[in-house]
Amino acid sequence: MLLAYGAIGAALLSGVTALAADRFPAVLRWISFTLLGLCGLGAVAAGGMVLLTGERMTAQLPCGLPWLNWHLRLDPLSGFFMAIIGIAVIAVSLYGPGYALEFQRPVRMPGTGRDDSREHFRPSLAALGLFTGVFVAGMLAVLLADDAFVFMISWELMSVSSYLLVAYQHQHPANRHAAFLYLLQAHVGALVILLAFGVLAGFGGGFTFHAMRTAHLTPAWSSLAFALALFGFGMKAGMVPLHAWLPEAHPAAPSHISALMSGVMIKVAIYGLIRFAFDLLGQLQWSWGLATLTAGTATALLGVLYALAQNDIKRLLAYSSVENVGIIFMGLGLSMIFVATGHPAIGVVALLAALYHSLNHAVFKTLLFLGVGAVVYRTHERDLDHLGGLIRRMPATALFVLIGCLSIAALPPFNGFASEWLTLQAALQVPVLASGVLRSIIPIAAALLALTSALAAATFVKVYGVAFLGQARTRRVAHAREVGLGMQAAMAMLALLCLALGVVPTAVIRLLEPVTQDLLRLRPAAATVRGWLWLTPVSPRVASYSAPLVVAAMVLTLLAGYLLMHWRRPGVRRVPPWDCGFGGLTTRMQYTSTAFTQPVRRVFAPVWHTDERIEKHEVAPARIAGLRYQLHIGDWSWTALYEPIGRAVLAAARRVGRIQAGNIRLYLAYSFFTLLLLLWLIS
Repeated sequence: MLLAYGAIGAALLSGVTALAADRFPAVLRWISFTLLGLCGLGAVAAGGMVLLTGERMTAQLPCGLPWLNWHLRLDPLSGFFMAIIGIAVIAVSLYGPGYALEFQRPVRMPGTGRDDSREHFRPSLAALGLFTGVFVAGMLAVLLADDAFVFMISWELMSVSSYLLVAYQHQHPANRHAAFLYLLQAHVGALVILLAFGVLAGFGGGFTFHAMRTAHLTPAWSSLAFALALFGFGMKAGMVPLHAWLPEAHPAAPSHISALMSGVMIKVAIYGLIRFAFDLLGQLQWSWGLATLTAGTATALLGVLYALAQNDIKRLLAYSSVENVGIIFMGLGLSMIFVATGHPAIGVVALLAALYHSLNHAVFKTLLFLGVGAVVYRTHERDLDHLGGLIRRMPATALFVLIGCLSIAALPPFNGFASEWLTLQAALQVPVLASGVLRSIIPIAAALLALTSALAAATFVKVYGVAFLGQARTRRVAHAREVGLGMQAAMAMLALLCLALGVVPTAVIRLLEPVTQDLLRLRPAAATVRGWLWLTPVSPRVASYSAPLVVAAMVLTLLAGYLLMHWRRPGVRRVPPWDCGFGGLTTRMQYTSTAFTQPVRRVFAPVWHTDERIEKHEVAPARIAGLRYQLHIGDWSWTALYEPIGRAVLAAARRVGRIQAGNIRLYLAYSFFTLLLLLWLIS
């Protein structure tokens, strides 16, 4: 618990010391980020110790109202998510000093003239460091909260500070719009979460989590509380159709902040749902699992389809986070179904899959956002169609991003495969269920999970191929150079974790045993029954996976191929390849991001709101001097859900505005009739 306190204190101290960064930029780079690294180390140490010992620690601090102390608790579930946050924070602390140089250069304000004194805008380094420290402290405090009061204060601290980081480069109107949308949805979600806690508090007799665990709810009230929690936490996590803020906010924030938001902030929402459903509500119902599974399946499939259609690389990664949140929700839904129907052993496997994928997604998505941030840092380009050839200009970054792409595409032996394979294995145990409805729905969800994985692989083949292979499409990209050692070290650490978490999944599952024991009173004994070499989710007769043997087979295959190609190889005559008479290769001959996804867009056309146009430039009748192709991919949830709500709110505001007519007689009449109404009510 002291380590957890120290981690929060280091994060806050990191923010406070950054206040001097506008005058002394080195303070942010060398002091503030160092303290942030100590925060990450403390969080990993605290979470790791709790997972190793399985202990639960509680404390009360006299920090609230006189009659309401702050209740804190550190148990295996909060310790696991604290370790996830710590890993990402350590990487950001290594990455930040080099990346912060980007904000020491003044940038031109859009739409200003050369003679305007406000022509250049320099972002505040003090604001960046302060709100980053508060943001990290808020996330850690959410995990320690043991009553609704502390939980909601910490939740709002996390939301408001991250809003200010999304709006950090507020000279761009798009960033201000993204920040406002994020703040609006964050507060709507927080209000719904507060209502969910209110239901439990009403039946439990208090706002402490201990009192909520003793609440006796009817099935209707417990279902209402779960529905509110799923809506509130699902909005923060990015569940479809509540995800509208996510693809807007992540591209607007600085890249290391995007890494924290996508890698770990949405995991705090996952933690909140697990805490509420598996711990506070108590008795699970299979209908909750079915709702979560359905929402997760739709989120995963739609998220990856929207990611595949994006050209903005940060927006693509944001939609990919929606997809992975869907996979986590699928695991949670399967766990609820199996536990509620009397098959807790399989429910443990599904819960393990969800927790494991939460860890894996945090690692490879943080790696990808940091890698993309390095590309944007050197090229100032986010459009895939303007990149290309970076593998020769930024070889180390290209290697680390390749590992991240292989991990998120769920290819063995990297970590994404292990957790998605566990989710699929849990879904394949559907024959044990007695309900014919569930036996029909779950295989469909499993098939859609497989389709999602295939589409994710296609998405990141596009990302890596268009951005890093081929030739540079712009002059700035052609002159890019590798980033500094600190930024490389952060990406290297996460890349090694992607490989390690994929090669030894049994070690991760052993670490997660206290979590399942705490939540479901059951340990995943079958998963590690054959030792560290084999992962057997249900039993050795059903399915087994050995990542170390896969790695050994891959190494031997590569070694054999190398020896066959180089053993007594005769001299090779090298000549220029035949160019078919068209001359040398140019960037116009390369696949673009738009062209790569064109077949998939045709197959899944109803999924997107597509605006595709070809503009012709005619210099004379029947004489075309040029063509311009324009493609805009819209989100149906925005046009079908959010725009009608916006129009209704504006229409209601216009009607209410008629009250403010500006006539003194009208205002006196309001006061007179209000007084008559109050007198009538009193009498």
